[in-house]
Amino acid sequence: MSTAGGLVTAEPAAQAEVGALLSELIRINTSNPTHPERPAAEWVAGKLDEVGIRCQLIDAAPGRTSVVARIEGRDPRRPALLVHGHLDVVPADPEEWSVHPFSGDVTDGYVWGRGAVDMKNMDAMVLAIVRDWARNGKRPDRDLVLAFVADEESGGSAGSRFLAERHRELFADCAEAIGEVGGFSVTLNERARLYLIQTAEKGLDWLRIRAKSRPGHGSMLHDSNAVTRLAAAVSRIGEHQFPIAVTDTAAALFDTVAEITGVRWEASDTEACMAALGSFARMLGASLRNTATPTMLEAGYKANVVPSTAEATIDARFLPGEEDALLSEIDRLMGPHVERDLLFRGDAVHTSFTGALVDAMADSLRAEDPLAHAVPYLLSGGTDAKAFAALGIRCFGFSPLMLPAELDFTALFHGIDERVPVSGLKFGVRVLERLLATG
Repeated sequence: MSTAGGLVTAEPAAQAEVGALLSELIRINTSNPTHPERPAAEWVAGKLDEVGIRCQLIDAAPGRTSVVARIEGRDPRRPALLVHGHLDVVPADPEEWSVHPFSGDVTDGYVWGRGAVDMKNMDAMVLAIVRDWARNGKRPDRDLVLAFVADEESGGSAGSRFLAERHRELFADCAEAIGEVGGFSVTLNERARLYLIQTAEKGLDWLRIRAKSRPGHGSMLHDSNAVTRLAAAVSRIGEHQFPIAVTDTAAALFDTVAEITGVRWEASDTEACMAALGSFARMLGASLRNTATPTMLEAGYKANVVPSTAEATIDARFLPGEEDALLSEIDRLMGPHVERDLLFRGDAVHTSFTGALVDAMADSLRAEDPLAHAVPYLLSGGTDAKAFAALGIRCFGFSPLMLPAELDFTALFHGIDERVPVSGLKFGVRVLERLLATG
């Protein structure tokens, strides 16, 4: 509720219910891979059906369910806009959290729980908007295709990739898309807030590296030990720092920061601009170079047996156009007697920060925040945009949130005590409603 001229006015319906929608959705545990998305998909379908919006539930495998709906626009000549979000989340250990990660608690002005940031917040904002429109007979300017998908946290094989490969007709007239991770604020000073719009993301190669040797008794001398060979290779890869490469996207971001703050930067020295970005620099730093991070180890079966093989998993991420250089360097770092296999690959994605949709995103932000500066950035992680970009769709990360300056937002992705401010959700609803209505 708000007051105007002494009168009490009702809060717009979409803003009023977005927090409750998010809480309900968080309470449906969709931890990938142990908890399939079907219950959440049925919940989404139910919320759409309540207001007369028809949708499809599409199973890639038992329980691995996505939801697709189309909102008809006023102008059939315009290409459709795809609005996508994923329903799955990464696991969470309740012992590590201040609140239960699947409680959906609303405390201290925040909605808490796994998925509050990544990315059930966007799902809830979109649902709140289209439900309000359906109740009031409002239609967007162009068709909207809504996709609430499964399996993003494991690469999308049972979600966006399945839809793009097996049901591409659903997206045939989509020219552009919005999804995660972008549109959130980074406060530079009392006069300026950046809103980071994702226009690019790194590609990924999930690799298994393997060392082999003769097995033997642990009490004897060994000049060939698979565990030792693997450990040395993993150490070299994990400690290696790839050189900085400032992409055009990063340069545009740094130019804006420099203009606003007065700091200087050059390709060989980005530290001043990075410092001005506060905690966001943690995410941005990984977007300035290729990376290769060891994440899993497996070897042996008994304390006194030297195994014949030892294996490790490497999460390798490459800038657009840098995949061959990344793999070549990893091969060098592995050294002799170690081989690699590809477990999973995702393309690097890139589009320009130009066009009517980009202008509409910037205008929608400024309409709600006069301090807003919309800037492009390259995401160090990966999203469902990889699957949809393969269909020729221009993909942007835009799930808008105005955040408190003191909140370390990037630490909440896959972190403990994941939470999102209710005020930020309401801001996001207002911005998204402007964009989806006319963008």
